[in-house]
Amino acid sequence: MKIRSIRVRKEDLQLTRPYTIAFKTISSVENGIITIISDNGLTGHGAFNPSYEVIGETLQQGLDALQARHLEWLIGRDVREINKLCAEVQQKFAGNTSARIGLETALYDLFAQSLDMPLVKFLGQKISSLPTSITIGIRSVAETLEEAREYTDRKFSILKIKLGISLEEDVERIVKLREAYGKQIGLIVDANQGYDGDQLAAFCRQTEGLGIQLIEQPLKAGEEEAMRRLPAGIRDLVAADESLITPDNAVSLAGPPPACGFFNIKLMKCGGITEAWRIAGTASSAHIGLMWGCNDESIISITAALHTAFACANTKFIDLDGSLDLARDVVKGGFILEDGIMSIPDKPGLGLEPL
Repeated sequence: MKIRSIRVRKEDLQLTRPYTIAFKTISSVENGIITIISDNGLTGHGAFNPSYEVIGETLQQGLDALQARHLEWLIGRDVREINKLCAEVQQKFAGNTSARIGLETALYDLFAQSLDMPLVKFLGQKISSLPTSITIGIRSVAETLEEAREYTDRKFSILKIKLGISLEEDVERIVKLREAYGKQIGLIVDANQGYDGDQLAAFCRQTEGLGIQLIEQPLKAGEEEAMRRLPAGIRDLVAADESLITPDNAVSLAGPPPACGFFNIKLMKCGGITEAWRIAGTASSAHIGLMWGCNDESIISITAALHTAFACANTKFIDLDGSLDLARDVVKGGFILEDGIMSIPDKPGLGLEPL
């Protein structure tokens, strides 16, 4: 089955509501979309939306890297040589994360369709379903409780709370959420590099006993040695996010001793399934749990992350809500979401249907 054509375009997917994290407010969403069409008419889908603050790359840089003249080498290639093709993608686009994630996703989707099986089955499925967390940005206490009510009414059982601007307000939001919901919900928090060591210690001290399950990237990227010196009880809750971009970062974080208890893997950070797989392998060897995260992304790349996550036995959390607040998308299907729990339908490839 050979590649006949490749199309790359930009789509404005919009947001149903803006939100704030420690270092910016997000009010709109654009994704790069890739379609690869084979000579028998099957179509593979890929998507990308990098975070410039994390990887130093813009969406436009991804689109520029994927101009037609840079993709001519793929035309006529047999998609069943998936490992060779992905290795070449990683090599030819080593300096462009967006190109790698977009192309790899489309190639894997097309390849798994050629096998008439879900991609997760080819990767080696270990997990059938998990609850996804859903994110509440930095808002007032009242607004946080209001949004939490919306999500619990929709049967989401894990809330991810963005922190990192005001320690006092951060603690108050967590206390009030526990008062409102008791043990009904799971809580994870994400400071997006917004704390220093003293603030983190104070936050943990003031929220002790409130059942926080995970703390994403509390300290700044570059402060990994400070992470390593955290008390074991705190360090074991920390998930490296902005500190974890590449497989080499994973090896460094894994220690010994490890700098964190969890790795937050995002396809949009590491550049595709191939690199995510390498990071997950390092985590497994070091007995580090996995959390799979995302940016604001099309169902396409969210589904690719879910397939990869469910092929890893050490996946403990998924935070794959990045398509849920989009005003529109270019496909439907991909994953099943029922009562906050994500699973994968028994459909070929990524199970996507164009709109």
